Amino acid sequence: MLISEIFYSLQGEGSLVGVPSVFVRSSGCNLRCVWCDTPYASWNPTGQEMTMDQIIAEILPHPAQHVVLTGGEPMIAKGMHELAPQLRDLGKHITIETAGTIMPGGIACDLASLSPKLAHSTPRVENAGAWSARHERDRWQPDVIRAWIDHCDYQLKFVVRTLSDVEEIIALLDREKISVPAHKILLMPEGTDATVLQHSARQVAEWCKQFGFRYTPRLHIDLYGNTMGT
Repeated sequence: MLISEIFYSLQGEGSLVGVPSVFVRSSGCNLRCVWCDTPYASWNPTGQEMTMDQIIAEILPHPAQHVVLTGGEPMIAKGMHELAPQLRDLGKHITIETAGTIMPGGIACDLASLSPKLAHSTPRVENAGAWSARHERDRWQPDVIRAWIDHCDYQLKFVVRTLSDVEEIIALLDREKISVPAHKILLMPEGTDATVLQHSARQVAEWCKQFGFRYTPRLHIDLYGNTMGT
């Protein structure tokens, strides 16, 4: 499996924010978000090939029950369906951070952190070439979202910039008749700089209050900045 990085940190986003976790970041993605904060695992995927035994050997020394499988897009990584059940057999809690474009296919998972991409994520043709149309075509897969919701515990985590983004979320879920409790819809401000995030955080919090959604910070950026291994 092509692995970008394995590191021990605190979960920075979502319902498990602050929980010590080992992150296994696979390299490679089927989308090209214009604001992607891990281009080394998506736009320009880099890493090293690792066996299951090598990956597990990197995980086990850390005193963490929680393991986060992330990317890029972990669900396109060859070997992910083999790695996840091995981690479960070791007593690990497994979070899979996915854009929700690939069916779960029975994968071992305790929390699906689904992050569907909104319209503002699509890159311009002049910057992304054919990836622009491909991203726009693939970014929202309602049947896949439904499958994950039926498969395991989940959260829907959206990057938002404006009120129209929040309205887009509501319209998408309503149009597809995807019924989700409001507290499972998480809004997260866009940004890779603590100052930028702080500036927009209060507005995002107000939208959460207005619609009953849950606010999620980006704790790892507040603590460490936008750097690998955090």
